[in-house]
Amino acid sequence: MRKILIVDDEVNIGLLLSRFLTRNSFIVSTATSGVIAMDYLAKESYDLVLCDYRLEDTDGKEILIKIKEKYPSTGVIIITGYSDIKLAVELIKLGAYDYITKPLYPDEILNTINKAIDTQIALNVDKREGAQEAPKQKAVKPAYSPAENFVAGQSGASRELLKQIQLVAPTAYSVILTGESGTGKESVAKAIHLNSPRKDGPFVAMDCGSLTKELAGSEFFGHEKGSFTGALYTKIGHFEMANGGTLFLDEVGNLSYEIQAALLRTVQERKIKRIGSTKEIDLDVRIIVATNENLANAIQKGRFREDLYHRFNEFSINLPPLSQRGSDIMVFATTFLGVANQELGRNVQGFSQEVEDCFLTYNWPGNVRELKNVVRRATLLTESQEIQLKALPLEISTYAKASAIENSISKIEKPRDLKNAALEAEYEAILKVLREVNFNKTKAAKILNIDRKTLYNKMKAINLDT
Repeated sequence: MRKILIVDDEVNIGLLLSRFLTRNSFIVSTATSGVIAMDYLAKESYDLVLCDYRLEDTDGKEILIKIKEKYPSTGVIIITGYSDIKLAVELIKLGAYDYITKPLYPDEILNTINKAIDTQIALNVDKREGAQEAPKQKAVKPAYSPAENFVAGQSGASRELLKQIQLVAPTAYSVILTGESGTGKESVAKAIHLNSPRKDGPFVAMDCGSLTKELAGSEFFGHEKGSFTGALYTKIGHFEMANGGTLFLDEVGNLSYEIQAALLRTVQERKIKRIGSTKEIDLDVRIIVATNENLANAIQKGRFREDLYHRFNEFSINLPPLSQRGSDIMVFATTFLGVANQELGRNVQGFSQEVEDCFLTYNWPGNVRELKNVVRRATLLTESQEIQLKALPLEISTYAKASAIENSISKIEKPRDLKNAALEAEYEAILKVLREVNFNKTKAAKILNIDRKTLYNKMKAINLDT
């Protein structure tokens, strides 16, 4: 069993992470300060340190430097609520395996931890045996299997999506996944991988959205120790980690033109060189990319290489937004509830009728990701057998309430005369203000410049008072 040290001065976060990782077969210790963490490291060895960047007595950078000086065989991942790409570059050059930002998602954390430990094991084997070539990376075990992570759904749109996955999965085609943010593109990529001949190989996901020129080469291709200032250890890039399996590149449309050129050469030649090395490494990698923008438009604007696009676009799948998969909403919600129960050690049985009605009314601009996060949050807040309306974010319950009122207004028959047209406009104005203030009648009356009694009377006239 691998040993992990969590360093975070927020006790609740440390406790939640500790419970989650213990359930996933890790031996976990927690420290609430840098001093305590270094004391733990002096007494016993750890495979990995998961360290919050901002601590009361120090910061993640100082902890990282000390660990790499005294315990170079220990991997380090820095966690922070501040997304700063310059800081990320600095930390990675100092030897951090990765840098992740809050909010923390258990499946993503576990994925990153497994990759970090596998990489550190490979480096330690190289050092002990003097090996010239790093061993292939092991497949990463996600928090729950890709089969569970992908929810097929029952709607016509979902059935068509599943049909396309089953069609392309057994081939070696590169695939472009398109669709709005939050539609589940990584889950689809995992499903393709799981149903392919490469299913026993690694599935490696890489977020291209925030890559800079300084980070890109090292992240894609890796680097040798001493190849540039701050390269304190040998790093295996994502292409090499995915060898024999599938590499998923998310938000590929955000890559700079220069990085795209380097990618094109790799995709064409199926070979890479780590930065600072002259040795070529053969690649056997299937590439799946995802984007929420129109790459054809990006090509016309000169922001994306047409030759690279055609290399990727051997097959394309467009993921429908959740608003087009309405009959699947409760299927997804029930699945996410089961996952949240497992993550949080809860036993919530289902959703109240009010919550179900609310879910089916809401427009879900954040798609499947938003639904998953809402269910996880509600599961954490729920102490009873069913998730109640009070456990939902205010914007969702308010939206559903406003939609119901709008529907009731639309059903009222109104004579086609000027007086009633004016009344209808007045009621719409009242409803608009009520929604803006989350149905606080005192605030609404003040904004509308009328007294509360007048507002109540106007609301009562069209049953808005209920």
